[in-house]
Amino acid sequence: MQDDEIDLFAAQMRGVRRIQVDIADTGKPRADRLQVASRRHNAIQPNDRVKVDGLSDQFVIDVGAEDELYWARDGVQESQMRKLKAGQIEFEGSLDLHGMRVEQAREILWEFLAEAAKHEVRCARVTHGKAARVDGKRPMIKSHVNTWLRQHPQVLGFASCTPRHGGTGAIYLLLKRTMMEGRDE
Repeated sequence: MQDDEIDLFAAQMRGVRRIQVDIADTGKPRADRLQVASRRHNAIQPNDRVKVDGLSDQFVIDVGAEDELYWARDGVQESQMRKLKAGQIEFEGSLDLHGMRVEQAREILWEFLAEAAKHEVRCARVTHGKAARVDGKRPMIKSHVNTWLRQHPQVLGFASCTPRHGGTGAIYLLLKRTMMEGRDE
């Protein structure tokens, strides 16, 4: 190197400090395969208690881990759905279904929707996760939630969240209100 290149390099490096840590952060540790397999097995085990809630599992719409979810009931304004999808409607409640068995998630989702109706909630967020399964099949909770919400009379529509609220691992839910705050928009 020539002296002027060395001087130029030194000038460019002025104020730069050497990194003291020489260990790379590789993210969160890998999940234990046996624990994951056990959770998946438990998630599909039927529960002895059968609760009739109007949500059918006869035909589950399989969706991929990164698939965006979007659905609107007939008559729902497109402008409302655009706002929902953009995360412009503030959600008033949130539910996390991570790590639950399918039947447990179904029961908790049903109770959450009943509570939301009671309190006249307009928009809520449901985090279903998007765990890609070891056996190559589609995410179970995400697929079931996608199917159940289309059947629930309180649900006007839903869309995958923006990245700051969970991306394709969560959805914004647009819900019916009765007369507490006037007509639905």
